[in-house]
Amino acid sequence: MSNYQLTEAIERYLSGEMSGDERAHFEQMRKDNADIDNKIAEHLHFTGLLKQYRERIELENKLNAIHNEMDIHSLVEEMTIHPSWVVQMWRNHHSKISVAASVAIFAVLTVMLSTGFFKKQPDVQLLSREMEKIKRSNAALTHATSALATEIHKKSLGPGNYSGSGFALSSNGYIVTNNHIINGNSSKSPDSIYVQDALGNAYKAKLVYSEPKYDIAILKITDDSFEELPALPYNFKKGKSDLGEDVFTLGYSEGDAPVMDKGYLSSENGRKGDSTGYRISIPVNPGNSGSPLINSKGNVVGIISGRQTQVEGASYAIKTGYLYKAIQNVPLDSLSGKLSLSNKNTLAGLSRVQQIKKMKNYVFMVKVY
Repeated sequence: MSNYQLTEAIERYLSGEMSGDERAHFEQMRKDNADIDNKIAEHLHFTGLLKQYRERIELENKLNAIHNEMDIHSLVEEMTIHPSWVVQMWRNHHSKISVAASVAIFAVLTVMLSTGFFKKQPDVQLLSREMEKIKRSNAALTHATSALATEIHKKSLGPGNYSGSGFALSSNGYIVTNNHIINGNSSKSPDSIYVQDALGNAYKAKLVYSEPKYDIAILKITDDSFEELPALPYNFKKGKSDLGEDVFTLGYSEGDAPVMDKGYLSSENGRKGDSTGYRISIPVNPGNSGSPLINSKGNVVGIISGRQTQVEGASYAIKTGYLYKAIQNVPLDSLSGKLSLSNKNTLAGLSRVQQIKKMKNYVFMVKVY
């Protein structure tokens, strides 16, 4: 079955258009094939993101429409003659006024009150001064609306709008995650990428390079508000890790707080003997893709890439040796700063709790739109 046919089948399956026999056959395929099951999950997640994006755009359009329809001069005149009009307007239209628009109106009224505009001013010369105050009030409204739009944009990136995890390659904003998070099954580049840290700060990012055969993608934070991170506390292991070695991961599998899961390396190869990855016994969940796999000494040994649906707790990670290879393939003209992996490790000898405290500020939630 081609990718196009599979996508069409998934859409028919999720929309309930399949007959009983078709649905039973497709559900059996889903149980037997982990890739199909993952594709269904990714399809559901993608359609959810589209819905969230559409709702955000509709909210912004409503706010813009409210702002454009407001006539400040008529509003001032009406309130000056009939102050009770504000109360009446609220009674009649409060269900239609969003919280954001209410805050904007409050900003205008506060400025008017502080300037004494509601006092009677018979002097013509003073009237001209009052007009200047109205202009400032209008400017305050515009500023408040703009600030609210920014806040709405940040809130749209809140819990539930993520598609995976990633972690810092360097202190100057380079981040590694999975290629399937950024590009999915499409060759088309995403419209926008954001990363969010453990404090809830969201930053715009761009795709610098992707290596589909290793399922690796390298991002760069481009947001002006991003401040360079302190030196990374972990390094990246080039050699192979040992069977049975204790490992743990830190990623965004639940909400906007990083989650730690631990286990051990159960195979030196990945799915179906894939030599580019490890099989690990860690109960990872959706959202863990792109998380770092760390050993007890604080070395990053892999990048979480998926899980086996038929076997409880069986997951997979890409070996960091292939991360080195991907970085070597990055075109120099696509870099906007030095990209070199840390060779220093300050996590060795620390307890697991201390290691996580140091690491959590270097692990990000990755959101793709």
